[in-house]
Amino acid sequence: QVQLVESGGGLVQAGGSLRLSCAASGRTFSSNAMGWFRQAPGKEREFVAAISGSGGSTNYADSVKGRFTISRDNAKNTVLLQMNSLKPDDTAVYYCAAASRVARPTGRVREYDYWGQGTQVTVSS
Repeated sequence: QVQLVESGGGLVQAGGSLRLSCAASGRTFSSNAMGWFRQAPGKEREFVAAISGSGGSTNYADSVKGRFTISRDNAKNTVLLQMNSLKPDDTAVYYCAAASRVARPTGRVREYDYWGQGTQVTVSS
């Protein structure tokens, strides 16, 4: 059974940092894109960042460019999201996802077929 488990969420003041981690089990995704998405109350799930299977290519939403960094460790089957200079607008549930048929760092929700349960990130002003 494939599982993606996120950790690292929490409450932080504006301007602070958090690092989210996603651990995959049940299969490896070293050839597949992995990404982070988020969903705030009353809003649709939106793309945050993605990384290619090799880790050599990344993709970011405009709203997080220059503040967030995605990375992966294929030996450990994990993906990280380093979030700096956090803003109240970053408050959301953050989801890790894996695209089993895609290698490029896609931002399309429909191309991801494995999802974690989500971790809450709250940024206070």
